Amino acid sequence: MRLQSILSGAAALLLVSCSSDPALRTTTDRSVGQQLTDLEQARQQGTITDREYVRLKRVIIRNND
Repeated sequence: MRLQSILSGAAALLLVSCSSDPALRTTTDRSVGQQLTDLEQARQQGTITDREYVRLKRVIIRNND
């Protein structure tokens, strides 16, 4: 239960950091590659669905062009 709570919080932070609204963006030291690696790990662990993975991957890439 605690791990699920932590991962939910991380997913929420990821979504906020990937926002197109500059006021909602957070600064992070994680590279695009690290964000994608973390996202893939979340998919493999079942934390997010394949559909969520595809959508979030697009958001990360689009916001880092």
